[in-house]
Amino acid sequence: MARIAGVDIPDNKRGEVALTYIYGIGRTRANKILSEADVDRNIKAKDWNDDQMAAIREAVGQFRLEGELRSEVQLNIKRLQDIGCYRGIRHRIGLPLRGQQTKNNARTRRGKKKTIANKKK
Repeated sequence: MARIAGVDIPDNKRGEVALTYIYGIGRTRANKILSEADVDRNIKAKDWNDDQMAAIREAVGQFRLEGELRSEVQLNIKRLQDIGCYRGIRHRIGLPLRGQQTKNNARTRRGKKKTIANKKK
């Protein structure tokens, strides 16, 4: 099992898909990395030789990934919360922040339904 940027890359997946197991690398960036490293994207990760692995590691090293990227995202969210802007407030109370409606949907952000009993008459 190959290890790149502190993440175990699955052997039985194509190179393009295997690199997406690293936080911060999607399909587009994986293709860019493989083309920079001059590796065919359809070759499975277990078939990469040592030279290809070194080239991929070097290409991956140019990007901010994993823990560094996660901490940067958290710092950005904390900054929004500290200045008290609309997006920061929505982050703080756990509601959608990109203009989505919350009357009927938004269950992923709001969590499981909490039934409130009717007022007695």
